[in-house]
Amino acid sequence: MKNYLNLFDFSQRVDYKTEVLSGLTVAMALIPEAVAFAFIAGLSPLTGLYAAFMMGLVTSILGGRPGMISGATGAVAVVIVSLAATHGVEYVFAAVVLAGILQVSAGALKLGKFMRLVPHPVIFGFVNGLAIIIFMSQLDQFKDSTGAWLTGGSLYLLVGLVLLTMLIIWGLPKLTKVVPSSLTAILVVFGVVSLLNLDTKTVGDIASIQGGFPPFHLPAVPLTFETLQIIFPYAAIVAGVGLIESLLTLNIIDEITETRGRGNKEAVAQGIANMLSGVFSGMGGCAMIGQSLINISSGARARLSGIVASVMLLVFIMFGSSLIEQVPMAALTGLMIMVSIGTFEWASLRTFTKMPKSDVFLMVLVTLITAVLHNLALAVLVGVILAALFFAWDNAKRIRARKSIDANGIKHYEMYGPLFFGSVAAFAEKFDIQNDPNEVIIDFAESRIVDMSAIEALNRITERYLKVGKTVHLKHLSPDCLKLIANADKLVDVNVIEDPKYKLAIDKL
Repeated sequence: MKNYLNLFDFSQRVDYKTEVLSGLTVAMALIPEAVAFAFIAGLSPLTGLYAAFMMGLVTSILGGRPGMISGATGAVAVVIVSLAATHGVEYVFAAVVLAGILQVSAGALKLGKFMRLVPHPVIFGFVNGLAIIIFMSQLDQFKDSTGAWLTGGSLYLLVGLVLLTMLIIWGLPKLTKVVPSSLTAILVVFGVVSLLNLDTKTVGDIASIQGGFPPFHLPAVPLTFETLQIIFPYAAIVAGVGLIESLLTLNIIDEITETRGRGNKEAVAQGIANMLSGVFSGMGGCAMIGQSLINISSGARARLSGIVASVMLLVFIMFGSSLIEQVPMAALTGLMIMVSIGTFEWASLRTFTKMPKSDVFLMVLVTLITAVLHNLALAVLVGVILAALFFAWDNAKRIRARKSIDANGIKHYEMYGPLFFGSVAAFAEKFDIQNDPNEVIIDFAESRIVDMSAIEALNRITERYLKVGKTVHLKHLSPDCLKLIANADKLVDVNVIEDPKYKLAIDKL
């Protein structure tokens, strides 16, 4: 039954059954991940669970992307692990609060729009690397407490239960979509293990999740400049990693659902969530692509599923820990392996022979950095920088000039392509200064002066023509180009009168 849910000035159609069941599935899947990420950060399990509750609840209510799930993440855990080891958990809480402040500031300044600068090969690489991380993290379940691989009956039992989970998740939607396949798989495997009294690892074997409501606790750190020096580098990286992962996840969910989220609103929500997480004994976090895909693949499209997931996670912690601790890890492992398979952009493999080599190189490099170093921010940053360099190199070769001499003996150079730092050398080679007539017109109707390097190139050309007693006129400059050369050398003669008042599409950006 479909109704309308009005929540905090947001109205959309909601299928309550789907939202609630999907939220329950996500809540169960959040538990082992939150515990595992807390261990990675060197913190107690409840620190990760409290962060998952607070991040999920706040971003579900205030975020810019309904259906997206946030919580404690590995990307944040690997950043704060050294801070936790050297200065303790109180400094972690302080860094998380400061990271939240930075994220709110980024959202208020509308910096989320810069995500449009991330090209598709980088997004593909990020997603593929994340899928590999999710898959590799599940391999630990196939090891015993000493780190050795399981053998014999224990291995066969685990593999069988994992395969059963994967089979249900894959096959059930082909038969019916009345209930989420992920939740059904967890319940079926739980039932099989309970009825047959099978000896297999459960959530409780990893750590106890029993606790109360997240306690309010201001970070017990000295309010000094020295403290700020300690926590600021970690806070800045957490804020950056959190925004990158959250906004990329938002873009991925946008593509799947064919809707559009609001990046700046999500940035503010992530910041508020991290601030509250830090003062409610949480380790902080960001959007979780794996859990978000579980939620979306289960049919959830509204805020209710995220709210249910967060609230039920807290209920499990406070009242149902003994039951949840009996859930077989095999079921959750199978679920996360299916998530990794669904996360991987298999279509990207077909681009190897069809796309430019530079794009393929970018995608592979970002995938490797993400998967090997587990540093999502570094992977995206390297990808964006290299993409910009490839773009600059490609456009540097596109500068062209059509040459002609009119009836008055004036030589015209009609320029094509952008004139910027990368193309100034090729631009200078287009002119035959010694053999040109006394008057030359450089027409920029199909070109564009982009930066100071371009202006300096124009000055050098005019000076070279002046030395041999010849005059240069610049023609058809757009208003922004005129502004750029306002302080240029007086020898540059701009024919303003003949310039039409036109704009290029990029002017609006």
